[in-house]
Amino acid sequence: MDSPDARTPERRNARTPERVRLLLGYGAMVVSSVLLYFVIRSFGERLAAPAPPAGSLIAPAFGGYLAPGVAQSNPLLHVLVALLVIIAASRLVGTIFRCFHQPSVIGEVLAGILLGPSLLGKIAPTAFTSIFPASVIPLLGIIAQIGVLLFMFVVGLELNTELLREKSQATIAISHASILFPFLLGATLALGLYPSLSSRDVTFTAFSLFLGISMSVTAFPVLARILRDRQLHRSRMGTLALTCAAAGDVTAWCLLAFVIGVIQSKVHGAAVTALLTVLYILFMFVLVRPLARWFVARYEQSGAPGQGMMAPVSIALLLSSVATEYIGIHTLFGAFLLGAIIPHDSVLARTLTDKLEEFVVVMLLPAFFAFTGLRTQIGLIRGDQWLICGLIILVACAGKFGGSALAARLTGMNWRDAASLGILMNTRGLMELIVLNIGLDLKVISPTLFAMLVLMAVVTTFATTPLLDALNRRAWRHELPVPVCLD
Repeated sequence: MDSPDARTPERRNARTPERVRLLLGYGAMVVSSVLLYFVIRSFGERLAAPAPPAGSLIAPAFGGYLAPGVAQSNPLLHVLVALLVIIAASRLVGTIFRCFHQPSVIGEVLAGILLGPSLLGKIAPTAFTSIFPASVIPLLGIIAQIGVLLFMFVVGLELNTELLREKSQATIAISHASILFPFLLGATLALGLYPSLSSRDVTFTAFSLFLGISMSVTAFPVLARILRDRQLHRSRMGTLALTCAAAGDVTAWCLLAFVIGVIQSKVHGAAVTALLTVLYILFMFVLVRPLARWFVARYEQSGAPGQGMMAPVSIALLLSSVATEYIGIHTLFGAFLLGAIIPHDSVLARTLTDKLEEFVVVMLLPAFFAFTGLRTQIGLIRGDQWLICGLIILVACAGKFGGSALAARLTGMNWRDAASLGILMNTRGLMELIVLNIGLDLKVISPTLFAMLVLMAVVTTFATTPLLDALNRRAWRHELPVPVCLD
């Protein structure tokens, strides 16, 4: 009887035509997407946008807000009170959403919006200005930035890069289709939105690139939480969805880094920024990653105390963040990249995650949600603009769901599983809010468009669980291992 190893070459030879077709299809998808974007860009560069507005109610640059000259007797007291209200509201609304089988992060996002000018500022303006005086906003912005930076580091720590290499080319093709298709739809939508929702200070190239990115994001952490809540994270579909989302996260953040470089640089400077970004990624994976593995092995052998481990990791985290900011991309990319090069299954990664995750999620991320809520002015959306908001949500869902589901079907999945994967990949949540805040910081998107895109992020994330339950009430239960143990 032949051993499995003896049959391996025949199986590989039999699958060669299939792999060639997949690679050819993947190459055609990428090349055609690039060509289509340049066609869209050629039309968009002929469009004219209005002059920038004189000002906005409360949409300061993320980390760059200049508070009015209102002296506060005790700024620390105001910050503590603001954090107290933010954390209490986030936990309360998050718990309510969990009771309805929704991820608590949706409730936390909504809590941040409710505490902002969209609700609290309208129904109780005195309480709003007392809790969030102008001098507190920049301090909350700093806390929010630190929280998101640490969160992206934890996301990088939990990213299983080994899983990405082990999965087939079909998974990579699906994940990239889930980025390219919504990106092109977003760039096409920019043709209609640029003349009305942008300004002449923003080029169509920057506007279309960023709108395309905002349509392409999948919230890997929120997706993982939804799958765990549904006990699907160990099923075949759950594993596939997490793998596609992880590959998409890496690709989207690299693409976002490039887009930021294009936006912040001149045409010639964008190429330099892109080159430096590629060199920095190579430096991290070729030189720093082996050093990180050596550090992990030494830590596990010596059992070093917490301070001995946290100090060098903190220094490396700050250095990586400063480096990416200096290159011309974002500090968050440096934090994410450092986390990604640390072996996710190591004792060090698990220790760092245990030490950071609960503190960041409970204490710091609510500040980010509240800061996003303070910048979200739903009242800016008036009249016919609600139709535009609905169109944005429709295009975002069609792009993410359609690209993922169609690619999955073309790789051999049945329609039910392909549709389920499309629904899961349409989850945006926190990652989308991070991207949108970066866009508002760079003044690529206006406060009105920011509010529309925040609503899109909330709606698409909220819709994931009920749509998934409606499509698959019993389909995956037989795939789960017995017993299933959740943390």
